[in-house]
Amino acid sequence: MQTSGLLAALSPVPAGFGVADTAVIAAVLVGITIFGRWAAGRQETGNDFFAGGRNLPWTAISASIVATELSAVTYVSLPSIVFREGGDFRFLQIALLGYVAARVLVATVFVPAYFKRRLLSPYDLISEKLGAASGRTATGLFMFGGVLAQASRVYLTAVVLQVLLGLPLATASDLLGLSPLVLSVALVGMVAVLWTWIGGVAAVVWTDALLFVLLAAGALTAGWYALSGAGLSVGELLNQAAAAGKLQFFDWSFSLTKPYTVWSALLGASWGGLCAFGADQLIAQRLFCARSERDARWAMLASNVSVVVTGAVMFLGLALWGYYQEHPALGAAAEQIAAQPDRVVPWFILEAMPVGLRGLVIAGALAAAISSLDSILAALAQASSSLGSQREGKAEVRRARAWVVVWGIVLCVVAVLLEGVAARYGALLDLALAMAGYTGGALLGGVLLALWADRTTVRATDLAARRVSNTPSEFGLEFGAGYVVAAPLSVLCVMGAVWHQGWAQVGLAMIWVLFAVRSLRDVSASARILRRAFVLVAGGVLAVGLARFGVAADGAFLAWPWYIPLGCSVTVLGTWVLRQRG
Repeated sequence: MQTSGLLAALSPVPAGFGVADTAVIAAVLVGITIFGRWAAGRQETGNDFFAGGRNLPWTAISASIVATELSAVTYVSLPSIVFREGGDFRFLQIALLGYVAARVLVATVFVPAYFKRRLLSPYDLISEKLGAASGRTATGLFMFGGVLAQASRVYLTAVVLQVLLGLPLATASDLLGLSPLVLSVALVGMVAVLWTWIGGVAAVVWTDALLFVLLAAGALTAGWYALSGAGLSVGELLNQAAAAGKLQFFDWSFSLTKPYTVWSALLGASWGGLCAFGADQLIAQRLFCARSERDARWAMLASNVSVVVTGAVMFLGLALWGYYQEHPALGAAAEQIAAQPDRVVPWFILEAMPVGLRGLVIAGALAAAISSLDSILAALAQASSSLGSQREGKAEVRRARAWVVVWGIVLCVVAVLLEGVAARYGALLDLALAMAGYTGGALLGGVLLALWADRTTVRATDLAARRVSNTPSEFGLEFGAGYVVAAPLSVLCVMGAVWHQGWAQVGLAMIWVLFAVRSLRDVSASARILRRAFVLVAGGVLAVGLARFGVAADGAFLAWPWYIPLGCSVTVLGTWVLRQRG
């Protein structure tokens, strides 16, 4: 479905949205800000700002993981997956079959490895085991992918704000000479920067925990009003939905171009979950805030409650479908929902919910969006600080806060530019989940290689000594020499599998040439030059070939659950070939 021009033609909100709703939204946001500042305590060192002093309870960390994972994308876009024509519950395969398994593996494999050392990110482990160059490569790829993924969530929030706050935004747009899109993005960005600035990751975790409760309550409240408005019991709604084919859960067909199948969940989303929960600093940063390895494990395992929340939000989409069967949308609402089903939740909130309570549900949607943005700001600030000269005490906190502002501006700018990319995906949910996949395979591959290098070089007799060592082994450095080439190459391959236009093919070829020249420049041994040239040529042919021919006979592009398996495979295979001794 095309979403180009999605934000340009939104009309003002219904007249019922007024002072009471505005006051509720403002009160909620101010209250959360005060709570976050109080809960964070004093920020004296980088350990306080980036790891909450490693003293946060696992219950708050787990709730924060769920809030960040779900965000406004789930709250607003996921119901439309069920509501739209042909929609059903197949997305739940991703959460139930893929992400649950991934969480268990992260808790049992990744967490113990991280807690052997006092790390602040997975990329510290990569740097320690594969060398500083590999750590910098992983950090740079995380920044690139994190900006894309979270900017897409800011873009989605702008879509919601255009519906919910259309009249105030239109007035402000006339006064300031800025588009409603820019104003929407700026509003979300400023609040997120403030929440991150005042208390670092501790404030992020505690506010996210509160927002998780608000998000769940808002979804349940909206679902109850939809059922009441439709005059249907749960049983009657399910009977109607079954007759319409909306209760389908399993899809056993195998296709690389379909996102919601059993195979994309088991083989694709499980890899993606390993990256999201264990290799992506956005969520992994929370694990480093736990008081112990045991608490970090519990936090990760308990976050499986997100499956229940995901199911509840999808049921909201079913309830909205039932409501609009009885009360078809009219006028601007009908036109906009038909053009982009992702708008159905905000329009229902405005048209069907009472004053005051409507403001509370809207505040939940906005807060959910901000929770993801403040999370990525904390993660990006930590990653940026790790690349610079080391500082201590309040100087480190000041630098961290400066990076929060810088990355807040970058995210907002990219969000404004994402409308053209959104046209590539049928639902904004797919857009948000896909963006992290461009670099996710390279990040997961780096962590797996670091774990492999660590396990291969550690003997039982010197395990205790190795736990405190931060010097890469010779074996690890051989991996690292390959990773700095294979990881960026994997990103090009994923892009080739997604973008098939002529300009994309030419662009990928040009980037590959520049990267190949740079990669061959510093290699002296002839055998290693040949191996590196072989990997570069093979990767370039794969990337441009995927861009030229696609992954199906009709040239269709790869579905997002397969991005990370493709990227991870290219990363690990390329690194393995390049690590062989010359």
